[in-house]
Amino acid sequence: MSGTRVAIADDDVLLREGLASLLAASGFDVVGQAGNSPELLDLVRSRRPELVVVDIRMPPGHATEGLEAAEVIRRERPKTAVLLLSAYVDVEHAVQLMAAGHGIGYLLKRRVTDVEEFLDSVRRVANGGSVVDPALVQELVDVRRRHDPLASLSDREREVLALVAEGRSNAGVARRLWVTEGTVEKHVRSILTKLDLPETDDDHRRVRAVLAYLQGDRRTADDR
Repeated sequence: MSGTRVAIADDDVLLREGLASLLAASGFDVVGQAGNSPELLDLVRSRRPELVVVDIRMPPGHATEGLEAAEVIRRERPKTAVLLLSAYVDVEHAVQLMAAGHGIGYLLKRRVTDVEEFLDSVRRVANGGSVVDPALVQELVDVRRRHDPLASLSDREREVLALVAEGRSNAGVARRLWVTEGTVEKHVRSILTKLDLPETDDDHRRVRAVLAYLQGDRRTADDR
């Protein structure tokens, strides 16, 4: 998304500078960098970026400071897109943020192996889409499987669900699985029916609905 104003927050200065150079070379307007969450909040409030790329764990505690800053940013500026980067799968907190609205992404650093695919994810989030790392999707699916509702899905439907939750359109899922778009549409209708979720033509609403449903079952499981 050419010209999108971006702020980057990560305590690893080499990674931060590398991201800044990559995004700038790809047409983004990098308005600033931060090494911790207070610096990030100051940067967002002063420079008003349209997209924030932030590490989940940052100083001083290296816990969830970046994620907490992202939650503050979304409260103060709901239209600001947020792409979370992490070395860890933090299901509970990440899904809570992602279920709150559009323009949210979550990627694991170690799984970013293709520059163009990463840039495509950044653009999708900046455009208001949702991007979820497959590892997070699999963790959610595993939780659901242990408590039955996803047991009714076929292996192919689970594959389609994982790709849909990554933010892919039906056409994108079809390309990845080497099937027709009509076949994917049938799988999606079946998945929504089995999970008791309403059909919608809005891919982003569909992703949020799936995430919210999975999150709700995780909370139910935690209460048992």
